[in-house]
Amino acid sequence: MQAPGLAQDPITASKPTLHSLLPQPRNAGIYVVAHRGAHNGIPENSLPAYEKAIELGCDFVEIDVRTTKDGELISVHNSRIDRYVTNDSGKVSAKTLAELKKLDIGARIGAKWTGTRIPTVEEILQLCKGRIGIYLDLKDVAIPQLYALIKKYKMENDVLWYVGYDEENTIREIRTLCPACLLMPDPGEAENLEQTLRVIKPEIVASYCSVVTKEFMESAHAAGAVVIADDKSPTDWDRALATGLDGIQTDHPEELIHYLKSRKQGKE
Repeated sequence: MQAPGLAQDPITASKPTLHSLLPQPRNAGIYVVAHRGAHNGIPENSLPAYEKAIELGCDFVEIDVRTTKDGELISVHNSRIDRYVTNDSGKVSAKTLAELKKLDIGARIGAKWTGTRIPTVEEILQLCKGRIGIYLDLKDVAIPQLYALIKKYKMENDVLWYVGYDEENTIREIRTLCPACLLMPDPGEAENLEQTLRVIKPEIVASYCSVVTKEFMESAHAAGAVVIADDKSPTDWDRALATGLDGIQTDHPEELIHYLKSRKQGKE
């Protein structure tokens, strides 16, 4: 990514450190992000999965945002619904919200979850406001529409915006609409970190446990950024946290919270 020539371009413009807007981590100083909600035995990206993450004491829930045929914003990971239901198929973008709301995404998980529906982003904001932060994964969405909804609920400081470090247009659009929003670029390979920090000047960096090293963390911290990394499995936790990592996004949030508490007790 090349730095734009204009000094006040939203990507490169100087801005105050926003760490004060981040809540303190709830679990032994490490941020816990429930990937698609706490969905072990619960339909992923569902209100029950997000509610479970809140009950566990996670810091953020990750939501995948897509747009329906009639322009409504919902949370579903895949571009097609085939994996979530047994009696329908097709693209999310080809179905209206009313059509999608008829689908039962819980029956395949178990009888207890029969009747669970795909949630709208607005329903998620209503559930999470004042209770937990949100980690946005922008799958298929118009950013102004999504930002307007977040602004409606006054949750600008509760949301992390995940973007690729080289998605210049997306970064510029978010920064223009909401200079104080918490942008979280992912540099991809470690070799791109320096450029990400220098050009975007983020307060938060997204990464993977397999990528972060002590050097990676030292560079991020020196630039005033915290790092939240995705794991592949719980076997990543020991090594990743030893680097000084600030947070983990995981499919196993309950286990991670127990691990962090045990780890803290072991150091005391």
